[in-house]
Amino acid sequence: MKLKSLTIKNFRAYQSETKIGFDELTTIIGKNDIGKSTILEALEIFFNNQTVKIDSSDANIHSTIKTVEITCEFTDYPAQLSIDTSSPTNLKDEYLLSAENTLVIKKRIDCGKKTPSVEIFIVANHPTEKEVSNLLELKEKELQAIIKSKSLDSKLKGNPTMRKAIWDSVGDLKLQTVEIPVSKPKEDAKRIWEQIDGYLPIFALFQSDRSSSDSDSEVQDPMKAAIATAMSEVQKEINDIQQKVREKAEEIANNTHNALKEIDENLASKLDPKFNPPTPAKWNGLFSIQLDTDDGIPLNKRGSGVRRMILVSFFKAEAERRLKSSSKQNIIYAIEEPETAQHPNNQKVLIESFKSLANESDCQIILTTHSPGLASELPIESLRFVYHDSGNLKIEQGEDVFPKIAQTLGVTPDSRVKVLFCVEGPTDVDALCSLSKAMNNKYPEIPDLTNDQRVAFILMGGSTLKHWVNQNYLKGLGKPEFHLYDNDVSTYQQSIDQVNSRGDNSCGQLTQKLEIESYLHKDAVNAGFNIEIEVPDQLNADGKATPRIFAEAYSLKVGLPNPIKDTKAKKFLAERAFPNMTAEMIEERDPNNEVKGWFEKINELLN
Repeated sequence: MKLKSLTIKNFRAYQSETKIGFDELTTIIGKNDIGKSTILEALEIFFNNQTVKIDSSDANIHSTIKTVEITCEFTDYPAQLSIDTSSPTNLKDEYLLSAENTLVIKKRIDCGKKTPSVEIFIVANHPTEKEVSNLLELKEKELQAIIKSKSLDSKLKGNPTMRKAIWDSVGDLKLQTVEIPVSKPKEDAKRIWEQIDGYLPIFALFQSDRSSSDSDSEVQDPMKAAIATAMSEVQKEINDIQQKVREKAEEIANNTHNALKEIDENLASKLDPKFNPPTPAKWNGLFSIQLDTDDGIPLNKRGSGVRRMILVSFFKAEAERRLKSSSKQNIIYAIEEPETAQHPNNQKVLIESFKSLANESDCQIILTTHSPGLASELPIESLRFVYHDSGNLKIEQGEDVFPKIAQTLGVTPDSRVKVLFCVEGPTDVDALCSLSKAMNNKYPEIPDLTNDQRVAFILMGGSTLKHWVNQNYLKGLGKPEFHLYDNDVSTYQQSIDQVNSRGDNSCGQLTQKLEIESYLHKDAVNAGFNIEIEVPDQLNADGKATPRIFAEAYSLKVGLPNPIKDTKAKKFLAERAFPNMTAEMIEERDPNNEVKGWFEKINELLN
């Protein structure tokens, strides 16, 4: 399951209902004490209520209402639920999805009590027609009575099957968005929630101001996350154990029930065995890991910089491990201010690890920061800006908030820039940097764009904040531009013609091959992924371009049920194939020296 959005109401500074959307990588930006951490802590309370626990002081202090609402919206929910072995069901058939076909779960917490109590609801587009609005709360005999009263098939077995037949028999169900209580014992509504609860993503929160104790530190939390991740990857074995225990326990309960029938038939009718397996949190709590450093010194006794280095190492190792594995349960890593106590080089390692992890289909990353250095390296589509507006907290995203973000964080254009290199997207930047570095190794006069501060990439599509700032501020400085676009869109030629007609020393061209990935050497792909593929100059005989060819080969190798999307394939190739390119590989794939010509033109504009 993937987290699509969080909505909080009356929680701390967020008095009015406030919604924030999430992608694979999401970065929450704002001034200190603006409410960034509150968002992560609301998620921690929703998923775990452990590292941060809800208490009576969490209701908004300006509100007379003491009820807090935390609502999470999910996609990629389970296709099937098994609450009745004879009649499997799904969320759609049970009318437990929103009008947008998402799964919305609300936790309403009463903070007016010394120990807050929690009620759980599924907010769904559900039948409100009076006679069929409460079918999830009815027992088997009650459903059978409705089946009989409607003269439906009396042979129908299983609650889900009977509910579907009853709903199908009604002309107008009067579907409306309603809250369906699922936390209290109400027959299948409760059972469905227990099933959903087991599919919720693992949520691991890393706070920036954690105390240095053995039980709760920057060190221990990554290890706790490691245990939770490991448990998710043996979930099948755990389910098998639980199923065997269930079967044995129910066998004993049924034998007891049958024996009781022989003693008192009336009393026996009141027995109904219910099996309640341990929650994932209880399984995780059975295990722990402790780390000691040199000479047996506990890691929590080391300096904060060293402890936070464990965080860097954890995410670097996890990014590399998940690239090689095929874990199925989603995990959300939420990290407050990952730049804390870290050298800039380590921050770059973290950023690259976050990007790699976010590329994985089963992983989401949520960051908070007020660091210009960190934010400027992250994709602009990942940014969420938190700010005050007329006394209320608001969260925005999109191009309109970029000036506010740049002003708040102090992101400014680099005065060293002399040439603007305009390309389509971030994977083009990574690819061109790798190609320039390879050519620079053989031809020193060619600039190495991985570290040449005189060249600023301008992304005509997606971007990072620093690229956007450069685009919007440096354009007015009269810097020459070199535009390079893929040859896969016919309208791009018109844009290139306009650039070449400016007369301001700017110029541009289309790639002769289909796209930047068409210049890859198959050996570079093999070195990065141990996968043999063809790399056509245009489309292959099946009408497929290099990213699609790679996506299908990669997905088959790692055992994914469906091929990854082309956008993810491009990211993978940019990060792990293009860095393996050498000048010799480039010249073999490009005998006309087109690639070399791009960088020679950049060098000409620089000089």
